Amino acid sequence: MIGKSLAFVEDQANLYLQGLLGPSTEKYVTIGNIAKIVENDTVPNDGNGSAGVILSLVNIEEDRISKNPDGIYRTHNSVIKRNPEILLNLYILFSANTGNYITALSRISNIIQCFQSTNFFTKESYPSLDPKIDKLHLELYTMNFEQINHLWSTLGGKYLPSVLYKMKLVTIVDEDNKVDGSLIREIKINKNAMIESL
Repeated sequence: MIGKSLAFVEDQANLYLQGLLGPSTEKYVTIGNIAKIVENDTVPNDGNGSAGVILSLVNIEEDRISKNPDGIYRTHNSVIKRNPEILLNLYILFSANTGNYITALSRISNIIQCFQSTNFFTKESYPSLDPKIDKLHLELYTMNFEQINHLWSTLGGKYLPSVLYKMKLVTIVDEDNKVDGSLIREIKINKNAMIESL
């Protein structure tokens, strides 16, 4: 689900940037490990002679607040018991890797504009979203200078113009590991049994 979620965000960003900057044979945004790209000092092309934006996963966090602790899920006509679903928040970094600093800043502005325009995606509104993903919500995540320093030190130390988003909620679940049960539709009380026990 993590890869499918990132691929969906990559597609949405590319569609938006194509509408904003014009059609391109190359992707404006590409999923990749920015640490490896910085390390190798490679510059992906966006099809217009300037560098593209790299989308990298930099952290995974469990969302325990939204978690169903007992692992009992109701469907239309039955109840399913399984280990609770793992709900994840993904921290995704968009980094502009270019020799032209103004172009890099422009690309980051375009990404912010893209997810300001639409930051909530459901499978009803977006058929291209994987059927196992109910919804995705992207919110801008602001880091302080110390956090930025730690992040880019971990990624290789060479800061690039970038923006970090927190993407909620990606669900991880093993569909095969479950027990089906039926719904309780009525409760019968035997008054005679209650009297005899007294």
